[in-house]
Amino acid sequence: MPTLIFDGHPFLLADHGDVGLSRRQVIEAAQAGALRRVLDRVYIDAAVRDTRAVRLESIRLVAPPQAVVADEWAAWVYGVDAFSPSQRHRMIPTLLVPHGQSRSRIPGVRCRQPKLSSEDIHSLDRVLLTTPVRTTSDMLRKRWRPHALSSADTMAHAGLVTPGEVQDYLAGLKGYPGIRQARNLATWIEPLTQSPGESWSRLRMLDAGFPRPQAQWCVVDVDGVERWVDLAYPEVKLGAEYDGQEFHSSGGDRALDRGRRTALGARGIRFVITGYEGIFGTDSSFEEQIGRFLGQTPLHRRW
Repeated sequence: MPTLIFDGHPFLLADHGDVGLSRRQVIEAAQAGALRRVLDRVYIDAAVRDTRAVRLESIRLVAPPQAVVADEWAAWVYGVDAFSPSQRHRMIPTLLVPHGQSRSRIPGVRCRQPKLSSEDIHSLDRVLLTTPVRTTSDMLRKRWRPHALSSADTMAHAGLVTPGEVQDYLAGLKGYPGIRQARNLATWIEPLTQSPGESWSRLRMLDAGFPRPQAQWCVVDVDGVERWVDLAYPEVKLGAEYDGQEFHSSGGDRALDRGRRTALGARGIRFVITGYEGIFGTDSSFEEQIGRFLGQTPLHRRW
């Protein structure tokens, strides 16, 4: 079995000498795929699996003892990918520092000093994190509307929060920026959501003034096989689905989608299919198609 670089532990780029490598060698090893960047300026042998233990050990390298990991990075430590597409590769953690204590000056982290009670803090293997409900509430308040909802859906899907506890938590906050958005979106959290694209599509439908669609509608096709529709209005036999790049771009993926939708079409189910370009932008044909099936005129897009 090959020896792991630094025995498989994460390390700071600044500590390259302790690993037995020059700074240039670390960069070259990362470019060659022998090392993986866990955080900004934190690396690990690429053969080591991405686990919660690895994430915690990596965070401890950059977070001062009094700092609290927050936002998408707290979700990341809990095992949830709540990053927006533009954030996913930046790898710069967000840390909260109590008022009266100095912010971290370590490169590669962002620090702020917010309102934070002890009840909002959870300790996990010597790392302080905002609790799942505080993490979810912060993302609902501060993030752009579609990414806020997809983050909350992801936390709920992972079983870290329930819609009710997030709503109750937000009801007790006064004077926090973004609280109106957060309270509105919290009523639409859907634990059955399986991808950010489903969250974004559902939000488009709700913001268009349509009724809340049923998530993960199960239909038995003519051959007796259970099929699932991402978002649906069963009363009019309408399904709406988001085909993203990750799971719907290969020829095999597309063939499976066609087969499933053909089988459901035999049961009289119609589909409105969209993707990233159909959700983000000015083209409202996604909502217009759904509106024709529902007999409703969609409201104008707000985001």
